Amino acid sequence: MSPAPRPLADRMRPRTVEEFVGQRHLLAPGRALRAALERGQLHSMILWGPPGTGKTTLARLFAAAMDAEFTQLSAVMAGVKDIRAAVEQAKQARARGRATVLFLDEVHRFNKAQQDLFLPFVEDGTITFIGATTENPSFEVIGALLSRARVYVLKPLGREDLVALLRRALADRERGLGERSLTIDEAALDALAAAADGDARRALGMLETVADLAVDGRIDQLQIAELAAGTRRRFDKGGEQFYDQISALHKAVRGSDPDASLYWLARMFDGGCDPAYLARRITRMAVEDIGLADPRALTLALEAWEAYERLGSPEGELALAQCVVFLAVAPKSNAVYTAFDAAREDVAKFGSLEVPARFRNAPTRLMQELGHGAGYRYAHDESDAYAAGERYLPDELPDRRYYSPVPRGFEIRIREAMQRRQAQDEQAANTDRKE
Repeated sequence: MSPAPRPLADRMRPRTVEEFVGQRHLLAPGRALRAALERGQLHSMILWGPPGTGKTTLARLFAAAMDAEFTQLSAVMAGVKDIRAAVEQAKQARARGRATVLFLDEVHRFNKAQQDLFLPFVEDGTITFIGATTENPSFEVIGALLSRARVYVLKPLGREDLVALLRRALADRERGLGERSLTIDEAALDALAAAADGDARRALGMLETVADLAVDGRIDQLQIAELAAGTRRRFDKGGEQFYDQISALHKAVRGSDPDASLYWLARMFDGGCDPAYLARRITRMAVEDIGLADPRALTLALEAWEAYERLGSPEGELALAQCVVFLAVAPKSNAVYTAFDAAREDVAKFGSLEVPARFRNAPTRLMQELGHGAGYRYAHDESDAYAAGERYLPDELPDRRYYSPVPRGFEIRIREAMQRRQAQDEQAANTDRKE
């Protein structure tokens, strides 16, 4: 029984830098990484980028350029025993005069102790370490390893790059599908590249699938549309892309752009983001960025959250979309947000200051004898229900003005009210001085 053929994506893996598609910011003639590759001057590195952008292929090309042994491990499956075995093989190769490139895929899945194991062997040159990750190395790779390796950022492949890659696979008679004489029109080819969403591996995998479905050697757009219907755009529910997209949504709302806000919300729904998470973040936007400039924002956010819980998907998604548009066009204020942060800083700075005696409860005779509540001015008994000149902060705390309402939305009226109170305080202070 003959073995199953290798997947098209594996067969079409570039053998030279000239065959490599994309990443021109790293591999164009004259670029430092391209020059290092051409000279066979390798250094340890971390390749950070989305799936299907060429991380494994680059590692293999560097090993070939150095005429080095290539050892590949996956952090998903490898353990300490595998690392030690790979290092031992590298030591033996070094004794024979050959260098070793140790490629670790999904390096972010290794914990700190596992990553630490590589350090002495990277340091003494036993291995040249190349790690691949889809996650931000700043958070997922230990500092000691980062200091010994350069980080290169790989980008998703553009539509033109993917089209060129697909054309090559259709024409290549040795490794690709050239012997099958398949035909595909420009619109179908472009649709296939779009469905791949920047991922070369996905593009070639989808091409291989539709090639098997081709009628009379022709691949049409309908077949591609049916195949692409179940695919999702790039979105890692717990990774860098996830946090980048929620950050973009929040900043679009803060920046009062309803169109961009809707786009990023749709992207997150499309990627499979938990709507409850979105509802929670949208509610946070309402209190952080709109605040009292329009107090309806918080109410609407909570109602949209409840509407989603009652309706589910897809009907409930519209309630969240409506809320996002409202937040985007609403007047903005972070006055409460910054005021609360400033109050927290003073709490941390000044510690547990005593509550002034006049503001303490006095439910017992002893507490009354100790002066609790003595001198308290009941605001409702004062003119305009305001005890002008009263100070409610701890006596040891300097005067503070945490909350400064902005001249937008409802906070305009709050600002006017506070200015009236300030005038009353100043009048009361002048009266006290005269007396």
